[in-house]
Parts: sequence; C-alpha cells; structure tokens
Amino acid sequence: MKKIAVGAALAAAMVASLATSPAAAADLSRGYTAPAPYTAFSWAGLYAGANLGYQFGSVSNSNTSPNGFMGGLQIGYNWQSSQFVYGVESDIQLSGADDASLGRKFSNPWFGTVRGRAGFAVNNILFYGTGGLAYGGSHLETAGGTESHSHFGWAVGAGAEVALTRSWSAKVEYLFVNLTDERYALTGLDHDFESSMLRFSLNYRF
Repeated sequence: MKKIAVGAALAAAMVASLATSPAAAADLSRGYTAPAPYTAFSWAGLYAGANLGYQFGSVSNSNTSPNGFMGGLQIGYNWQSSQFVYGVESDIQLSGADDASLGRKFSNPWFGTVRGRAGFAVNNILFYGTGGLAYGGSHLETAGGTESHSHFGWAVGAGAEVALTRSWSAKVEYLFVNLTDERYALTGLDHDFESSMLRFSLNYRF
C-alpha cells in the first residue's frame, strides 16, 4: 500500500505541474481557451489513447527484477454525476522488462488489464483510483531451454488526468500489477510477477 500511496502522490504532483506550466500559460497568451469548469465540462463518454512508461518488476523464487520501458493502447468509458466520475478502462501493453541471474532470464513481454475507475473532478482535472483484472505473458530462458506461460492476476493504482481541450486529455498514472503463480518445469518452482509502473497517456475523447 505504501508503494501505491507514493505513486498516487507523484502522479497528482506531476499533473498539477502540467496544468500550471509555463507552456500552458504561453498557450493561453496565444488565444487558447481552457475547458469550462466541471459544471459545464463533462468527462462522460468514450475515449481512447496511447501510453508510455517504465516498469519495475520482481519474480518470486528468483533473484531477478525485470525492469524496462513499456507502452501500449487503452480504451475506456466514463459516466459523470456532478463532480463524481466513474467508468471502465481496458489496456494492452508491450514491455521490454527483463532480468537475468544465476543462468535464468525472466521477462514479461506483454500484459493487459480490465479495470474500474472512480474519481473526483476539480474543474478540468480528474483525480481517480483504479483496480481490476490483470493478465499477461512470461518467458524464461535457461541453458536447458525456454518456457512461456500465461498468468492472471489483479491490478490497482491511482492517477490524475487533465483536459487540455474538450477532446484531448493527458494523464499520469501509477499502477501495481500482480500476475499470480504458475509452475515452471525448467525450475520446478512456482513464479509470480509483480510490477510497479509509472506511465503517461494521451487520450482522445469522442
């Protein structure tokens, strides 16, 4: 929970910085019109976008910590009641996270999530928590061969999103993903994958 709290605080601080950056002020001076307050501005509806971030992982019953850049696509739908925003989001990710130790190399080349989101809108900024199902693939390389598995698990996190215009928004999000144990024949052990990740997204709202 400490990791999640730290990640959420970092996400909120980074979005607040984005919302008040000199670049944003420069846009305003060139005639940019900020979105209306929540009473007129709505987060409701369908959105889709892309993300890029970094993954910090660990594998149980091993000395490996698969880390690496990751990126992917997301799609979701929001409903809004006054300042309360809730919805669902699904994403699919490709990852370069891997690590080797004692002749074994573990990697998590892809994963995805299907999550609920709920949050609170303050003008054109949305603060939210999220959680749900996670799934993904793992790969093991040893001198004796290779082995791959599919895992299922869970994900939880928090983030903040700022509406740049009525159609475009940017967000920063911390997510913790646990892909639960699978038995590996090459090691004779159960291994799960845990990852903390920080990612930045750009969304288009339809």
